[in-house]
Amino acid sequence: MKSNKAAETGWTNQIWVYFKGIIAAYLFSLVIFLVMALMITYTNISESILPIFTSVILILSITISGIYTGTKLKRKGWLNGALTGLVYILLLFMMSWIFVDGFSIDRWTLYRTIIAVISGGIGGMIGVNMK
Repeated sequence: MKSNKAAETGWTNQIWVYFKGIIAAYLFSLVIFLVMALMITYTNISESILPIFTSVILILSITISGIYTGTKLKRKGWLNGALTGLVYILLLFMMSWIFVDGFSIDRWTLYRTIIAVISGGIGGMIGVNMK
């Protein structure tokens, strides 16, 4: 029978895995957005591609986060990845609400949330099945 300390350590480890996966996703996003900003600044790339680009980066970074959590936790990849995607997008919405004037919750917010959960779940499934 496991002691309470062992159970707490398991939860603590799981929370750290989520935390590390989300931080890795945000760092990946930050690096890619900085590269894209430099490319827009110093080349003839149009700013009109930004909405598509941000969606692709959102999906890729959440999928990477899901893969990380699925690889580390080794079980229920779809659930752990989906939770990672949900936390990622909720943190993003909270930061937007704090720092962006006029931020509102609309149907696009809902779509992004659904995409984040699905991307995270797919990443988690991939992570669990990686060897």
